[in-house]
Amino acid sequence: MISPEVRISLKDIIAPSFYDLHWDIIDGKHTYYKLDGGRGSTKSSFVSVEIVLGMMDDAKQGKHTNAVAFRRYKDNLHDSVYEQLLWAIDKLGVSDLWRETLSPLKLTYIPTGQVILFRGADKVKKSKSIKVSKGYIKYLWFEELDEFEGSEKIRSVQQSVVRGGEKFTVFYSYNPPKSQRNWVNDPVEWDRPDTIQHHSDYRSVPREWLGEQFITDAEHLKAVKPEAYRHEYLGEVTGTGAEVFTNLTNRRITDAEIKTFDRIRRGLDWGYASDPFHYTVCHYDKTRKRLYIFFEIQAVHLSNRKAAEMVKKENKYNKEVVCDSAEPKSIADVRSYGLRVRGAKKGPDSVDHGVKWLSEEIEEIIIDAERCPNTWREFYGYELERDANGNLKADYPDKDNHSIDAVRYALEDDMRNVRVV
Repeated sequence: MISPEVRISLKDIIAPSFYDLHWDIIDGKHTYYKLDGGRGSTKSSFVSVEIVLGMMDDAKQGKHTNAVAFRRYKDNLHDSVYEQLLWAIDKLGVSDLWRETLSPLKLTYIPTGQVILFRGADKVKKSKSIKVSKGYIKYLWFEELDEFEGSEKIRSVQQSVVRGGEKFTVFYSYNPPKSQRNWVNDPVEWDRPDTIQHHSDYRSVPREWLGEQFITDAEHLKAVKPEAYRHEYLGEVTGTGAEVFTNLTNRRITDAEIKTFDRIRRGLDWGYASDPFHYTVCHYDKTRKRLYIFFEIQAVHLSNRKAAEMVKKENKYNKEVVCDSAEPKSIADVRSYGLRVRGAKKGPDSVDHGVKWLSEEIEEIIIDAERCPNTWREFYGYELERDANGNLKADYPDKDNHSIDAVRYALEDDMRNVRVV
């Protein structure tokens, strides 16, 4: 993998926790590598080594591959990914084969002219202008992934860059944010067969690589602030305390399961202007206190007639649908189109009561995120807000909750007479 004059053992620069992942990359088993971990886990060191090795290996096979390393802001490129890749080149003993360029930032493999480019993702449109004179861009590295705005930004960048080649390797590296609801911690975002997720922390790294002061600092924090230690050094998602629904499970709900459901509930939240219309179908297992959500319709700018037609396609036997009673005209409209509906019996505390019941009384809310992506997104992302002093507000936020409202309406009769304190 390295020029014959150089004798370097990869065990001297790759921590043991990454050995299997190294061979996975060599064998080309996956395209996307999502690497999270705490301080000192050496995940960024691993990525830099794999990119340099991969490009040099490709060159030996007559393949002209290139790479791009991204940070959220271009000002952070030099002192992070650029220096990290220089470190990898030095550790591999091939500094004489690579040329450094500072303006613009670039690393060039001298024997073939392959390049590693560096870009900030400040403006997605700029990604479309990333071009290489020869070959294609095979390797992408998104460092500090959690700093990027969301998966849509990442996809947009990838769609602009990942093209024209036969095989790609995309790395995401980051320290997990505390919030369970941060987009990088959402399992649904990464649920695809060509993605592998890897977690690491400093405990699997040779002690001499980190130094005694690093170990001392980690052990001190463990003793005085164990939760901070778990987040910062072990890379655990400890939560912020603002998460409302901690009883969520995302999994496939099969057609066979659905055929056995005998307590089907349907709810509807009206859309208005840019607010989406949301229709939900769920099953409530009262004995086990388990809720299954397996069908949704969510759309904006939907007429009442069109909404009724879409609901009828699912609700073939015209079972009752409980909907937001604040729209009597819409209720009258869909009734005239043949839909069997009634308005929810709301009270002054109905929102608080309903959300508390869903989050505290139900043991498990199972959502099929493939069938109901909007429902999963809203339930998973629902958090209490904070005031100007950073304290959690007592009231539940009234935004991005259309599916939650629809489910509350659907289960209105099941909640009745249940006191939630």
